[in-house]
Amino acid sequence: MSHHYSGPNFGFPHSDARLDLTDIYAFPKPGDTSKSILVMNVHPSSSVVPVAPTTREPFSPVGLYELKIDTNGDAVADIAFRMRVSSTVGATQRVTLTRTAGPPAAGADDDGEVILKDAIVSMGREALVSTEGDYRFFAGWRSDPFFFDTLGALDGLRFTGHDFFHDKDVCSFVIELSNIALGAGPVRLWGRTMDGGVGRYVQVERGGRPQQAVFLPGDQQGDYMASQPADDARFVATFAHSLEHAGGYEAEEALRVAKTLLPDVLLYDPTQPASFPRNGRSLTDDAADQFIAILTNGRITSDSVGPHADLLGEFPYLGPPHGE
Repeated sequence: MSHHYSGPNFGFPHSDARLDLTDIYAFPKPGDTSKSILVMNVHPSSSVVPVAPTTREPFSPVGLYELKIDTNGDAVADIAFRMRVSSTVGATQRVTLTRTAGPPAAGADDDGEVILKDAIVSMGREALVSTEGDYRFFAGWRSDPFFFDTLGALDGLRFTGHDFFHDKDVCSFVIELSNIALGAGPVRLWGRTMDGGVGRYVQVERGGRPQQAVFLPGDQQGDYMASQPADDARFVATFAHSLEHAGGYEAEEALRVAKTLLPDVLLYDPTQPASFPRNGRSLTDDAADQFIAILTNGRITSDSVGPHADLLGEFPYLGPPHGE
């Protein structure tokens, strides 16, 4: 999460930026706490190293984009929102949004109850919004809300307060929905991207909490990306080893902290205000500072970068894209 590059050698998964999962967010709808806003961002325009060019299609037509929701605390999905995107027709892509509940939500198919069909993908600054019942939906280019001094991080965590993402874009899925659609109480969420180019869907990325999938899995990153939150206990020792190395933790404390970071899910109670990491994640929560403080064992607590000023007060909340 907050990868913006996450394949081998800081490239993109399967060499396709459209399958790169950058961030997820979950927060109560401003002015109506009976509803929630879920955001899943992919296809970043930012990278600090050269990568193979991708097509101008915002989303992969052979990909499947999912928001997974665990309602009972076992880190297995009980509800899944799935976004399947068409190939470009007349310079336009369209999205089908489905909701799947029960055991099939943990699977790797694109089935489910159709919530919206043929929602138009926004290619420009105008946000094209689709509505169906209690749902509102957006898909398309947006200003990236993530803020972080990436170049400072790559320079040995010597931060200068430069926001690498202030002029960068991502492709966003934004869903407004009734809290009832999330289940009866607090939930755990994560996102994942799937590649169907081989005749079946193969998971290429997943995550709920930002940045840890970049810094902590070490040489197990490929296995980590391909696994499920319910199996994350197998990565505790690897995370602990990375924390010992990066933050100078004692072994016992590193193990304790690693256990707080796994399973890799975002905790969210829709009845409470969003505040990462305790509850959901708003577009202004400084998740990067939270993680850097953990990574460095409190030695560094901030990169001196703050939220973006182009956020909107209404759906889809993310600012318009900057463009090329």
